[in-house]
Amino acid sequence: MNKKLTGLLAMGLLALAGCEGDDGSVGPAGATGAAGPAGPAGVPLVVTRTDVVTTNANIAYASYSDSWVLAIELQGKIDDLVAAPSQETFDAAKDAWLAVNEPYGQTEVYRFRVGPIDALLPDGSLGVEGDGPEGAINAWPLGEALVDYVATAVDGDEGSDSGNPPTGVTGNIISDTTFTLSKANIRDNNELDDDERNLTTGFHVIEFLLWGQDLNADLSGTGTRDATGGQRPFSDYQTGASCTSGIGTSSASVICERRGQYLQLAAEILVEDLKTLVDAWNPNGTGNHYANFVAGGDVSLAKILEGMGRLGFGELAGERMNIALLTNSQEDEHSCFSDNTHRDIVTNAQGIVNSYFGEYTRIDGSTVDGAGIDDLLISEGFTETANAFRAALETTMIRISTIDDMAKAGMPFDTQIQLGINEPNIAGSIQALSAQTDILETVISDLDVTVGDLRQDTEEEI
Repeated sequence: MNKKLTGLLAMGLLALAGCEGDDGSVGPAGATGAAGPAGPAGVPLVVTRTDVVTTNANIAYASYSDSWVLAIELQGKIDDLVAAPSQETFDAAKDAWLAVNEPYGQTEVYRFRVGPIDALLPDGSLGVEGDGPEGAINAWPLGEALVDYVATAVDGDEGSDSGNPPTGVTGNIISDTTFTLSKANIRDNNELDDDERNLTTGFHVIEFLLWGQDLNADLSGTGTRDATGGQRPFSDYQTGASCTSGIGTSSASVICERRGQYLQLAAEILVEDLKTLVDAWNPNGTGNHYANFVAGGDVSLAKILEGMGRLGFGELAGERMNIALLTNSQEDEHSCFSDNTHRDIVTNAQGIVNSYFGEYTRIDGSTVDGAGIDDLLISEGFTETANAFRAALETTMIRISTIDDMAKAGMPFDTQIQLGINEPNIAGSIQALSAQTDILETVISDLDVTVGDLRQDTEEEI
C-alpha cells in the first residue's frame, strides 16, 4: 500500500498545524511565494497544479512501461509453451499473464478522460473516446465461442455462446482452417459486428486461451462453484496424436497448431498495443500526449480527478463488482477464466491511490513519486478535505483487502458472490468506493475544476 496512506500524510498534517497563517492558508511561517520546508515524503508545502499533473504523467509512463516489459516476458513464455508444451511451460505462461496484470491493473485509472488508452489514433494524436486501443487490450466480458471451443452453457449464462464467427467461418476461428490466422485478420475481427463481446485480442482472449472456461467441474453435481479456475490442459497445445481440445477430447493436430499460432499472435498484438501507450506517455517524446498533458494545467488536473472517480464508482464498484454480485454471474467477473478478479479489484483501487498521493512502486521495487493531489489540497488550504479523502481511501483499501485475502485463502471472487448480495466484504467494498466518490466530489469542488458525471458508467443502482 502507498506509504503516505499508511501514516506519513498524517504526520505531515500534524506538522502543518503550526504553519497555518491567520487567513487559514498553509505555508511556511513568514514565507511569501517560497517553497519553504519539506512536507510529507519530502514534497514542498507549496505545490503547483503543474507539479501534480507532471507527477501523474510520470507515473502513467512508468506503469505502462512496466506493463509493456512484462507483456514482452509473457510473449516469450508463450513462445516457450508453443515450442515445447508441458505442464511447466504452461504454468510459466500463466504466471507471466498474472504478473503483467499487476501493473496494468493500476493503469485503469488513466481511462475515462479521453487519453491515449481511450482515444489514441494511429498517428499519435487523440480522437474521441473509443478510438484508442482499450477495446483491443482489456475489453470484457468475452464471447469466447468466437475464438475456441466452449461448453454448451455456463451457469445458464448466454456469455458462453454469445460469440459469432466472422462471415464464412464455421464453428470458431481456431477450428475453421479456412480462416487465415494473421495479426491483421485477428485485429479486423475484434468487436465483430459492433458486438463488444466478440473479442479476438487482448488480455482476456489470452487468458481464455491459457485457462479455458471456468466450468468449476467439481463433479459433485450440485452446480456449486469450486475454488479452481479454468481447466484447459497443456495438451491443447501439443501436436500430433497428443493434441486435445479439452480434457480427454482428442483433436486433429492442425487445431492445436492453430491454437498455438493464435496465442502467439495475440501476445504479439498486445505487446504492440502497449508500446503505443508507452510512446504516448514518454517524457522524452516530442509533441506527444505527455507533453500536451503536462502543459494542460487545470484541464489535465480535471482529467485526473474524473478518471479517479469514474473508475472507482462506475467501472470498479459498478460494472466489475456490483453487477456480478447482484446477478451471481460468473461470466460477469472481470478475470473469470483465471479466477484473478480479486487482484483486478486491488490493482484498480491502487491506481486511484497512486493518482491521489503521486506515488507508484515499479516492478523493480523502485518508486516514482512527486507532488500528489493530497499535497495540492494542503498547499491550497484544504487540509480537512485532504485528510477526509485519505481516510476514505484507507477504508476502501482495507475493505478490498478482505476480498483479496479470502481469494488467497481459497475462496475466489466467483465463489464469494455466491454468498449473496449482502456478502459483507464485497458489499462493504462497493459502499466504500461509493463513499469515496462522494468525498472526491468535495475535492473537485475545493480545487474548482470542471469534470463530467462521475457516475455515468454503470446503469445499476449502487
